[in-house]
Amino acid sequence: MEAFNNIRANRFRKKPTYNHRSKQLLSISILAFLLFLFLFFFNNSISFPTSLKTTQCQTLKGHKYLWYAPHSGFSNQLSEFKNALLMAAILNRTLIIPPVLDHHAVVLGSCPKFRVLDPKDLRFAVWNHAIDLIQSHRYVSMADIIDLSSLVSDHAVQVIDFRYFVSLFCEIDVNYFCVRNLKMEDSLMEKLKQCGSLLSGYNGDINDCVYAVQEDCRTTVWTYQKDGENGSLDSFQPDEELKKKKKISFVRRRKDVHVTLGPHSRADLAPILSFGTLFTSPYKGSESYIDIHEAPRDQKIQSLIKRIEFLPFVNEILDAGKAYALHTVKSPFLCAQLRLLDGQFKNHRSATFQGLKQKLDSLKQKENLPIHIFVMTDMPTSNWNGTYLGDLANDPDSFKLFLLSENDSLIQKTAKKVIIEGHSMQFGAFYNNGIQKDCQRHQMLPDILLHVQETVCSCASLGFVGTSGSTIADSIEMMRNKQICAP
Repeated sequence: MEAFNNIRANRFRKKPTYNHRSKQLLSISILAFLLFLFLFFFNNSISFPTSLKTTQCQTLKGHKYLWYAPHSGFSNQLSEFKNALLMAAILNRTLIIPPVLDHHAVVLGSCPKFRVLDPKDLRFAVWNHAIDLIQSHRYVSMADIIDLSSLVSDHAVQVIDFRYFVSLFCEIDVNYFCVRNLKMEDSLMEKLKQCGSLLSGYNGDINDCVYAVQEDCRTTVWTYQKDGENGSLDSFQPDEELKKKKKISFVRRRKDVHVTLGPHSRADLAPILSFGTLFTSPYKGSESYIDIHEAPRDQKIQSLIKRIEFLPFVNEILDAGKAYALHTVKSPFLCAQLRLLDGQFKNHRSATFQGLKQKLDSLKQKENLPIHIFVMTDMPTSNWNGTYLGDLANDPDSFKLFLLSENDSLIQKTAKKVIIEGHSMQFGAFYNNGIQKDCQRHQMLPDILLHVQETVCSCASLGFVGTSGSTIADSIEMMRNKQICAP
């Protein structure tokens, strides 16, 4: 601009000695000014107005929160939720409880293949999906499905409902989320988009408001209190063939989460610490992302690790599953969890059926007929013909099959109870009674079929046959080990 003003002054001089040069400078200055305007408006179209940048975290002062981006099916989301509770406790932050996402609405990718969604993109996808769930009255909090009451009452963890956090962070009246058939105004949607962008880390670390963690499973394995490991190389690295084929330059290091993101770190200055995925699983002698299985020097965390190994469903779901096992199936029964259509499992259908057949052949030798079997499967009954399930259904003298569907009255009644109870409300009691009832009236029923089915399976006294490699099978085994159905 200074150059531009100088050129304007030159126009009024009596001796136009450098007229040609001045024209060149004028042209360059105009182009520079136009470029400045373009960058200014473009930048502001994807970032935040100044007022939003400077005030966004004022309402959060004095508090520290942890947000993360769950993904995939419910079992994966629950696994991440457990890790989130652990990370929040280690870093002494309040965990923002996410909603239960639609199955595979957000997908991470493959950690072993070093092909995953970038953390900021994953966070923004989860944010957008959560807002869509709110707007379409399909929002169900993880705390409405999983019982957190004992963890919170014992002060083992601190939590806050996502909707309440949004009302604070975005300075929005949370009652907007309860109006039936509400079409959010463009200004409100824009504000929510800006909040999501900030929380996701698209604008970097703004005024120490949000620290967006960019480390993911391609570069980092989080540890806690493992001497000599902070900064060391992890045992699992991309092999040379993968490096060449995918042009990968990642190096995986083991980092202590408390040292890296805890007190005295830059991350600790921010009211909000924002992770991407928190999913992990064993792979080739290492963990894909989080390797924290014990903390002998921190008894509080050691206790929490043991407690979150199993998190029960809320009582409404447990009571429904137990009632079905006791009053509908009645006799001793076997549970068969058969995942036959999804992903890798459709390629192992024969092996899955073979495992069930071996178990039933054994039971036929020692149990009274017909043997009662509770079946939970992703294969519709219309597709059973020509399969082992079809054979079982066509042999009523030997087998009696029981199934639950989302349209069964038990599932519908239980879903209504979950909505009415509203366990998540206690983690941000932001609605008055009238508004809360209005929310419940307009709320679509949550999909709780899977959770009730798992509970029924935990009650199967003749045993359990699960699909190898299925996280649902692992969850049922855990429930059976914890003797959920014990009197």
